[in-house]
Amino acid sequence: MLARLRSSSRTSVHTMWIVYLLLGIPLAYAGLISVLSLGQTRMLFPAHVVGGERPALPRDAERLEVETQDGIRLAGVRLRPSRVSGIQPLILGFGGNAWNAETAALYLRGVFPEYEIVTFHYRGYAPSGGRPSAQAMLEDSLTLFDFLQRDRPPGIVAVGFSIGSGAAAYLARHRPISGAVLVTPFDSLEALARDHFPWAPVRLLLQHRMPTIDFLREASVPIAILAAGRDTVVPPSRTEPLRSASRNLVFDRTLDDAGHNDLYDHPEFRGLMREALMQVEAAHSP
Repeated sequence: MLARLRSSSRTSVHTMWIVYLLLGIPLAYAGLISVLSLGQTRMLFPAHVVGGERPALPRDAERLEVETQDGIRLAGVRLRPSRVSGIQPLILGFGGNAWNAETAALYLRGVFPEYEIVTFHYRGYAPSGGRPSAQAMLEDSLTLFDFLQRDRPPGIVAVGFSIGSGAAAYLARHRPISGAVLVTPFDSLEALARDHFPWAPVRLLLQHRMPTIDFLREASVPIAILAAGRDTVVPPSRTEPLRSASRNLVFDRTLDDAGHNDLYDHPEFRGLMREALMQVEAAHSP
């Protein structure tokens, strides 16, 4: 009798642990989904880690300010050419999600010293106001173009890095820019999120939409693409669809031995950036 009771007790404990496990798995999954859903804006737009140390700007830097239609103040910077080489288009830069405007402007000036450079802090990235979102980034790109093109007869070329490539492509679709250079671009945020979180119902949870591929299908201006072959943030499979979608792809290079972040230090990268811009300008010329 005693042995039977002990056996029954062990069976009950075993059954109880199975029940706990069966209940715990969906609860843990639900918890992960909640964290992912609530934290997605912070993950996509880490403005909280960008506004710390900001690089020193040259003395000739000009601070810019634009107010959007919904009353948000966007802060930016203009860098004049460090050397003059004929009449050049203005470069409007869109940095990655962990870049601030000063960092992007200084990097672009290092690559293109003979060009005028303008960059802006995204919404929610101090000192710009508002809250960051993909839709705001896209719509604000049009506001920036409209502000800049008033005195820019030579034209404007958009240069977008990573998530900023979506804004550059959107601008190429909706405004008469001279062209766009897209660095490590992706076909859509949704597809990229599915790659990184295959276990999550991304379509239902994702609050931010950026279908870069749709923008390029409808953009007629010259497009250049630079990608990294070892990119784990934006895998090559997410860049590949953009090549066939682009109606006017004039430059396409992949640095096979580069990753998403070390791409910028690659010895060939700056030369390829200059070649990409040259091809865009040549294709845009009448």
